[in-house]
Amino acid sequence: MSNPLLKNSVFDSPIRSNDVMTVSGTINKSIILWVLLSASAFYSWTHPGIIMPLLVPLLIAGFVIAMISIFKKEYAPFLSPLYAICEGLILGAISLSFEKSYPGVVINAILLTMCVLFCMLAAYKTGMLRATPRFQKVVIFSTLAICLVYVLDLLLNLFGAGSFSYIHNSSGLGIIISLVIVAVASLNLIIDFDLIEQGSQQGSPKYMEWYSAFALMITLVWLYLEMLRLLSKLRD
Repeated sequence: MSNPLLKNSVFDSPIRSNDVMTVSGTINKSIILWVLLSASAFYSWTHPGIIMPLLVPLLIAGFVIAMISIFKKEYAPFLSPLYAICEGLILGAISLSFEKSYPGVVINAILLTMCVLFCMLAAYKTGMLRATPRFQKVVIFSTLAICLVYVLDLLLNLFGAGSFSYIHNSSGLGIIISLVIVAVASLNLIIDFDLIEQGSQQGSPKYMEWYSAFALMITLVWLYLEMLRLLSKLRD
């Protein structure tokens, strides 16, 4: 359960029918979500004056949609497209900010994220990396530790008590930390692939395709943002 949205329990449901979750169906739903995210990100990129004032409301809306989806998985077919649009608008604004400071960084972050996705998928399909219980524990613990540090850093900033500077600076230690975080985000994909495959094998309800695609998108968005952060540090 590296991705908090993807864990074995989410596939347990009393609902069973002939119309069940499949891997190919999840891929198709992922494509739809990424088209929506990309289109909204492009709009945000080209209309920053409209989106920037709405950034905080969009963040709140995205968080609310995500929370509802976690507890009401059957709503995923309706909520995940809305989340993709909100996330795209937010990513477009963030990406534009990075691009202004570090020209060319966005396309490089996108390409690297795609490369990592295909490399992790190849590693999973060939059996080089497997989501064994020990593997999952290490990735889960690492992910939770990173989340905790980010939350504490945010709270320190909000209350004017400083921040964990080593997360943000471009020193050797800061770059190493970013590399580690990128590695953890990448390994989350292995667990996501494994759990999606389990869901299809268990004959989970069709709406779990949308839910799984939504959860996988969150992992990839996190990976992309960490790539942006790493590349900006290297540019500095």
